[in-house]
Amino acid sequence: MTEPEHRIRALHTDSTLTVYQAYAPEIGRAAAREGRFPAAWRRDRMTWIKPSFLWMMYRSGWGTKEGQEHVLAVEITREGFEWALRHACLSHYERGLHTDRDAWRRRLKQAPARVQWDPERDLSLQPLPHRSLQLGLAGEAVRRYADEWIVSLSDVTPLARLIHGHVRNGELESARGLLPPERPYPVSDEVLSHLRRQA
Repeated sequence: MTEPEHRIRALHTDSTLTVYQAYAPEIGRAAAREGRFPAAWRRDRMTWIKPSFLWMMYRSGWGTKEGQEHVLAVEITREGFEWALRHACLSHYERGLHTDRDAWRRRLKQAPARVQWDPERDLSLQPLPHRSLQLGLAGEAVRRYADEWIVSLSDVTPLARLIHGHVRNGELESARGLLPPERPYPVSDEVLSHLRRQA
């Protein structure tokens, strides 16, 4: 079955969804230990959350890039995630989706969240034809994320290293078997209609 170009795929339950972020040790270790972000975590800047484990591996180099050595799995409420989607603006102008560039710029400036659709990645971190959602949170959305939406927070760096080791050794089936079981996230077209081109 062909994947649609824009669809959210994630590890999720009836009430939560797991997203990924990568941080330097002083943030990542403290967050995993405390189950919440430490005081050193910056609330005054945009933070990007990613439902795709492999896209996080691409972005962080399997947790090896400087400042991204600790990969966190952050389980958040579906209610919070969908609030962010409803209040988000697409990060780039899309003809036919936005009235004009000025209207898009005004909306982007005001929105507490923004969405990018980037090519999903395979185990070799090569781009796939379909896209993965990245969700940027700022202002009110950052506060809600840190203080209200987080259900659990864990360090999955050992898992990232284990999977990467299998990939390096050419053991792709073993690597694939360890991936978080991401599946299509059931969200209504109404929630996403302002964030993707219509088919």
